[in-house]
Amino acid sequence: MSTTSPSRTAAAATTTAPRRVRYVSTYTELSQQVQAAGLLRRRYAYYWSKIIGTVAVFAGIWVLFAFIGDSWFQLLLAAGLGVVLAQLTFLGHDSAHRQIFTSHRWNDWMSRVLAGLFVGLSHGWWMIKHSRHHANPNKEGSDPDIGPSAFAFTPAIAASRRGLSARLTRWQGYFFPLALFMGLALHIASVQRLMSRQPLKHRWWEVTFITGRFAGYITVLLLVLPPGKAAAFFGVQMAVFGLLLGGAFAPNHLGMPIVPRDMKIDFLQRQVLMSRNISGGWVTNFAMGGLNYQIEHHLFPNMPRPNLRKAQALVREHCAKHGVRYTETSFVGAYRVIIRYLNTVENATTDPFRCPLTAQYRT
Repeated sequence: MSTTSPSRTAAAATTTAPRRVRYVSTYTELSQQVQAAGLLRRRYAYYWSKIIGTVAVFAGIWVLFAFIGDSWFQLLLAAGLGVVLAQLTFLGHDSAHRQIFTSHRWNDWMSRVLAGLFVGLSHGWWMIKHSRHHANPNKEGSDPDIGPSAFAFTPAIAASRRGLSARLTRWQGYFFPLALFMGLALHIASVQRLMSRQPLKHRWWEVTFITGRFAGYITVLLLVLPPGKAAAFFGVQMAVFGLLLGGAFAPNHLGMPIVPRDMKIDFLQRQVLMSRNISGGWVTNFAMGGLNYQIEHHLFPNMPRPNLRKAQALVREHCAKHGVRYTETSFVGAYRVIIRYLNTVENATTDPFRCPLTAQYRT
């Protein structure tokens, strides 16, 4: 993007407050439209049928597991279990966002039970991490999802790497098979938080849920299968689970603008410009647990999942009216952008926030 003269930059800076007030006002306008359309009302029938149906399939898998016995056909059930656990995780996510019930207590405990007792993840740990992400998506130093990890998600992190790590960063976009280990990484992070001295609400309930879940899981596997097949079952289940979660979360923000630490930006643009929707039919919606409507989810995190699709037309029209870029692409298109971005992240120059005009947003 071209540079601007000092006088133009100064003039832009003087309009900072009016611009922010305008965008706050437009978000209020959008929120009123959404509420008038009834899109924030609870969808009890949808969620209860979804929860009961998913738990029934979960139970059915274990009945079949006992019926089939010592057989390599169990690996098909392992893959199916990975899919079901991903769906339970998405339901836990919805409940944590207050999408299911009007009662905060009911939402919290539903999420805690689904995440801990069924999936084996810490609700409390995830809430802390995910709340920080929603508050500042793609912001350096604030969003834990783009912090240092096996991948370098920002130019600053990539530039800090040395030796073999730096060389591998230039090819990291092709390392997405590591998503197969995402489920395992989430389990490890949950256990680490539970064992730490950091404060965690209802820690002992979560310890009980997760310990009981893992003990029961491993015991049942070893009672029915020999160690080798039990390990294969566990590996396939975790790989499918990790792949689905990685496929649901990665396309939503990776390759979108990175917000510098010293930049302040209004809520509407903060949530829309850093998010990407994934187009597709019911298969995409099922596989991603509704997170393919990421822009709408970030604007209205407590909106019930089935209403996100209905809100899309309102949000898209509102963004077009006020000149806010709305990004939607296919699943394949998103991964093309992600791979290219990750492989060139150290020298990334396409970030629209690295433009002199954005001085108006800096502190």
